[in-house]
Amino acid sequence: MAAQPQSSTPAQALIDFDSIKNLTLAEAKAVDRLIVEELSSDVVLINQMGHYIVGSGGKRLRPMLLLLAAKALGEVSQSHLILAAVIEFIHTATLLHDDVVDESDLRRGKESANAVWGNAASVLVGDYLYSSAFEMMVRTGNMRVMEILSKTTTAIAEGEVLQLLNCNNPETTEAKYLEVIARKTAILFSAATRLAAVISSESPEVEENLAQYGQHLGVAFQLIDDALDYKANPEELGKNLGDDLAEGKPTLPLIYAIQNGSESEAAIIIDAIQNGNRDAFNEVYAVVQKTQAIAYTEQRAEDEAQKAIDALAVLPESEFKEALKLLAKFSVQRSY
Repeated sequence: MAAQPQSSTPAQALIDFDSIKNLTLAEAKAVDRLIVEELSSDVVLINQMGHYIVGSGGKRLRPMLLLLAAKALGEVSQSHLILAAVIEFIHTATLLHDDVVDESDLRRGKESANAVWGNAASVLVGDYLYSSAFEMMVRTGNMRVMEILSKTTTAIAEGEVLQLLNCNNPETTEAKYLEVIARKTAILFSAATRLAAVISSESPEVEENLAQYGQHLGVAFQLIDDALDYKANPEELGKNLGDDLAEGKPTLPLIYAIQNGSESEAAIIIDAIQNGNRDAFNEVYAVVQKTQAIAYTEQRAEDEAQKAIDALAVLPESEFKEALKLLAKFSVQRSY
């Protein structure tokens, strides 16, 4: 049996997310106006669903990362604003498709779009958002932007398929799990921060470091998401606890618990993953707690967050660089 991890690092002062968000408030409002304009369609259902999902809350973290990185590099241009909206459209499209694949009925504490309008409408409006995103990015007139975002959307789709292949498979390894989240989640964080550097005409070194910052931050963010499925307040989290288990997703807390529990404890989790058994949540939760799988997952997230912070060394000191560091810390401290 592998050595048990110690509990995660001592509690730090809680990060004030709103204070970070306020640093890009004016630019974020401009991005929101762009989003509203782009959602304007003579197809009523597109308007309804687009506004429902985009306006249903969320941290707007990905466009915020792009805006903060741009400000850390100098200033925010119109192309930065357009690409922040593009990033949010791509993210929203993936949420619509995810909820259909996962048969989810709750998103950010509200009924998911597919629960309200059905799966077919959700898939088609998700496709519309993807198409709109590519139409918008063309306006930047930058082929490098097109290259980055086309590779990003391809990687996201590959990550989705890999996750589907891993579903109900308790033999999924930590390496395979990390490959899924690198493609499915972290790649869009990485694209957001890389694009800020591209539009600001920064050096290849700065571009690559910002991309690495986004990649590590995205991995940390998803690791904490998967840990929260076994410890969060459901109302604060905005989804039902045990959703990952019900969908048969072998996330890191479960993978670690299987590897470090007794044979009978591992059998409980293996059966729950194979059958997508939410009813086994309490038993699974007990094994996850006993094996310190949450502490292990949180420690892995903290390691990724530190790598993200280290990648910012190439940036000049500023309140925006400090905000990017704080976001990395927030990603592992959050409870939602």
